[in-house]
Amino acid sequence: MRIARTAAECRALRSELGGSLGLVPTMGYLHEGHLALVRAARADCDHTCASIFVNPAQFGPREDLSRYPRDPERDLALLNAEGVAFVFMPELGEVYPPGFDTWVEPGAVSAPLEGKSRPGHFRGVATVVCKLFNIVQPQRAYFGEKDAQQLRVVTQMVHDLDLPLEIVPVPIVRDADGLALSSRNVYLSSEQRRQALALSASLRLARALVAGGERRVRSIKARMRGLIQREPEAAIDYISIADSSTLAELTTIDRPALISLAVRIGATRLIDNTVVLP
Repeated sequence: MRIARTAAECRALRSELGGSLGLVPTMGYLHEGHLALVRAARADCDHTCASIFVNPAQFGPREDLSRYPRDPERDLALLNAEGVAFVFMPELGEVYPPGFDTWVEPGAVSAPLEGKSRPGHFRGVATVVCKLFNIVQPQRAYFGEKDAQQLRVVTQMVHDLDLPLEIVPVPIVRDADGLALSSRNVYLSSEQRRQALALSASLRLARALVAGGERRVRSIKARMRGLIQREPEAAIDYISIADSSTLAELTTIDRPALISLAVRIGATRLIDNTVVLP
């Protein structure tokens, strides 16, 4: 496995590879969710590349950029074991050189949910992902369904800007107890981790209510909220039940719906989601 630190090095490595290339963009501190993306890419493509870059442009001023977990040596060992052809690990100045002043501004699908709670977040995501696509030149790029809104923002960008690649979604990977894997889970104490199970438990409750015939969004949200609020350190940012494609909020589940939520457990903000059919 080889490592590229600059765009020029990355393009040179790409030019040596014949056939298709799958890209797995990451911010590092890899877990089984990331490795599931790598394995999906290896199954589909002749070669696989991963990127590791903690993107400051998608963090707000009061978010956890400075303490975001990092372990590049471990990340590289994991990627090497998975048979990745090369890794793009740029420094900050390589991605955002002096004078950088061009941004990708995503549209309506970026406005609610994470976009409302984290202003500017998706501008940072769309810009860095667009740059990665241009530098790496993959045929496919792999994104986890846990970041459901991000997946929709990136898919819309690729469509609207006529970028020549396919976005491949990969299902959420969970621990045996149901907690969705996240690099931020490392922040949780053992007790907070137990409380964090309320996120996936509330989604299972919502799915059961829909399966039982409940279609009223207000009622489903109230039941989810009641379950989460039993946990003493849980603070709900949002609970959303929205059109699965547009993310427009629903009052009745009469079409495929994305049920998503963001909850702080202590100081740690976690997200999770599921899709239900009426």
